[in-house]
Amino acid sequence: MTTKQIIDLLPYSKPFLFVDELEKINEDGVTGSFTFDPQLDFYKGHFKGNPVTPGVILTETMAQIGVVCLGVFLLSAEENEFNGQVAMTSSNVEFLRPVFPGEKVTVIAEKIYFRFNKLKCKITMQNEAGVKVCYGELAGMFIRKANG
Repeated sequence: MTTKQIIDLLPYSKPFLFVDELEKINEDGVTGSFTFDPQLDFYKGHFKGNPVTPGVILTETMAQIGVVCLGVFLLSAEENEFNGQVAMTSSNVEFLRPVFPGEKVTVIAEKIYFRFNKLKCKITMQNEAGVKVCYGELAGMFIRKANG
């Protein structure tokens, strides 16, 4: 499965798709990136006169790249078909630095485990300078549909 096919299978679309590119993906993890368009609606009110990317959006970006993209890849490796259903089951994220409009971030995820339809990953987000902006552990449950 190509990285483009993985992105095409994601159950998101703009303006809520936070994956531009997957640079690397294998059974142990994924690395991907996203650039925050300064025109995204949430910047209009977060914060007045000094917009920054909300933590919930940073967490969502980490989840889309680090959990959902990796889960789609792992399901395809097991010859299962992803049917577009995934739910976040846990998150623990520490925020270190702000991410501003127009910034490109890279998400690096390492699989902790994938069993019983649950994927848990250790995830780090860094800015273009390679500085860590947030990190944590995220997990999600996938609905599998076996090929048949």
